[in-house]
Amino acid sequence: MVRRSLALAFACIACLAAPASAQSDSERRQARELIEQTVGVNTATGDQNIILANRLAERFRAGGFAAEDVHIINGGDSAGLLVRYRGDGGGGRPILFLAHMDVVPALREEWERDPFTLVEENGMLFGRGVLDNKAGLVHIASTFLTLRAEGFRPTRDLILWFSGDEETTGLTTQALLANHRALLGDAEFALNSDAGGGQLAPDGRALTYVVQTAEKTYASFTFTVRNQGGHSSAPRADNAIYELSEALQRLRSFEFPIQWNETTLASFRNAAAAFPGPEGQAMRRFAERPTDRALQRMLGRTSMGNMMRTTCVATMLSGGHAENALPQTATATVNCRIFPGVPVDDVLSELRAIAGSGVEVAQLGPSNFSDASPLRADVMQAVTRTVHARYPDLVITPYMSAGATDGLFFRAAGIPVYGVGGVFIRGSDSFAHGLNERIPTDALYTGLTHWRSLITELAAPAAGP
Repeated sequence: MVRRSLALAFACIACLAAPASAQSDSERRQARELIEQTVGVNTATGDQNIILANRLAERFRAGGFAAEDVHIINGGDSAGLLVRYRGDGGGGRPILFLAHMDVVPALREEWERDPFTLVEENGMLFGRGVLDNKAGLVHIASTFLTLRAEGFRPTRDLILWFSGDEETTGLTTQALLANHRALLGDAEFALNSDAGGGQLAPDGRALTYVVQTAEKTYASFTFTVRNQGGHSSAPRADNAIYELSEALQRLRSFEFPIQWNETTLASFRNAAAAFPGPEGQAMRRFAERPTDRALQRMLGRTSMGNMMRTTCVATMLSGGHAENALPQTATATVNCRIFPGVPVDDVLSELRAIAGSGVEVAQLGPSNFSDASPLRADVMQAVTRTVHARYPDLVITPYMSAGATDGLFFRAAGIPVYGVGGVFIRGSDSFAHGLNERIPTDALYTGLTHWRSLITELAAPAAGP
């Protein structure tokens, strides 16, 4: 999952919550039952994801969805769930709704509570995956079930996709796109619950809401130096460890060129309001004149620099085979987060030039290239109305994340994706992948209103005269 890493840098207006449509008692009970059920399954393993996918499939069939519209998609050792909510066909192409069932592992002995039993304490819900991404999953599933029970018929098909291995291989989503693309029809865009969302101040005020419209490409590479080695009592100049370290020093000194897109420029424009001094002025000017070299140099050295370029950093080392022998092989792993739209092969070529002729540079495993999603007016308008119904003056901004979600695969397949998660949370409470993962109890229920509003903004029949 990718959370709002730049949320505090964006413009913030002290907003108090405005009244929003309350959820019915039955909606709240259904959401609470679903979050308990999903957290209660340890979906860090593929076999448990298959179990949860089948349980949710049964729930949708029992909720009135036709058997032919509920599909289990196998991929690798896991499975995903696809459900189609059929519309009347008059409002456009289908919309996808994304979440993932799997979680990262959690060790009971390290947690204060059983990570796979939902626990409510002091206004918070604790459990592995409750933030990443089972709250989002429940918001979408419960909203689909509630709207179906109410007899709501959208103007276009709504298709939910709950993947089974977002945290690892992504094979379920890749299998969906490669082997079952017809189930998606000609989907126009996707709304992703696993990105975006709201940031709260320590006192509970809303600071900002961000919409994820781009993700950097994740790719890792190896730098390897080999030579004949020898006895450590007779050192030589061609030491594999030293030669590797020299290549890594060159990498450390290298900076990829500054880049931008409409998402990052909008982020800088909005972030400028949070920095009243020279840095804020530079952000504003950069949004207006991104080709200005002086502004590029200034901002490229700040915490905002990773929004402006591809980054590559050494993360792992191995080398040598005995303490009394010269190393025959030394290898470093280099992890890159590549600016959207930059081909991975271009980065590989650059790394080879940096490393030099005596260093083998190879890609470590596959990567998935995608460009940024365009800032669609209909999506941004729907998000703005949805968020402003609760926080009328809140600044809403697109952002690019340095990490990756399932959205990367859909963007690569030509389907724009927008991270519009319904959880508002304090930075001090955001423990996705960490110990004692939690969300505010209230966020479970207000997220239902958030997703109902998005659906009705984008797919509700027009009101009569």
